[in-house]
Amino acid sequence: MPRRNPEEPVLATNKKAFHDYNIIERFEAGIQLVGTEVKSCRAKSITMIDSYVTIRNGQAWLENLHIAPYGFGNRFNHEAKQKRRLLLHKNEILKLAQWVGTRGGTIIPLKVYLKQGLVKIEIAFCQGKSHGDKRDTLRKRQDDLEMRRAFKR
Repeated sequence: MPRRNPEEPVLATNKKAFHDYNIIERFEAGIQLVGTEVKSCRAKSITMIDSYVTIRNGQAWLENLHIAPYGFGNRFNHEAKQKRRLLLHKNEILKLAQWVGTRGGTIIPLKVYLKQGLVKIEIAFCQGKSHGDKRDTLRKRQDDLEMRRAFKR
């Protein structure tokens, strides 16, 4: 799980990603937001269920990220689910596109956080776990928890 840093408050995390995927490599990306989306993000009105990243025409696009409409917004309020462009370096986009093409994984967002007043998103190239892998992960987590409890006694 990601560590908490007081200078970079986490706005949302994708806990299901750690259960369903093996995370191979992580990237930090900026996200292009419009209108009242920044205020809604600061209010932690973000849902990351079923969101993913696609690469088209040399650009990375974040899809299915739900940012709730801002409560005090007017008629120019943003749509909740829309494609949002990710701000990555060209070589990072090429690397991700190459990995998806050859290795057959997927790119998913892991967390949304603030960094120096800007909204950033951590994405990762991942490969799906099988049902047995998920059970092994849960078993290992349970064993670690029992071991920690035994040391406390």
